[in-house]
Amino acid sequence: MAQKLSPKAAKAKAERDLKYAKTDDRRMKKAESQRMHRKSPGSKGKDYDHKDGRFESVKQNRGNDGEGTKKESGKKYKITKGRK
Repeated sequence: MAQKLSPKAAKAKAERDLKYAKTDDRRMKKAESQRMHRKSPGSKGKDYDHKDGRFESVKQNRGNDGEGTKKESGKKYKITKGRK
């Protein structure tokens, strides 16, 4: 982990992170991203941007296109649904 946490705090964080990663919204975004990567094998090393619907550099995507992430917090993006 990048953070220096006590063992107790690291365990609590791991549990919180896992709980968040298993939410319906995160699962749908992960599935969509995987589908897009399978369709476009040349996109290695890039992140799928759910807002713009395209691949961007990791820096560009996680930094919200240079605007920071506070504005983006809690936004809902259209996610294409695949097969279940």
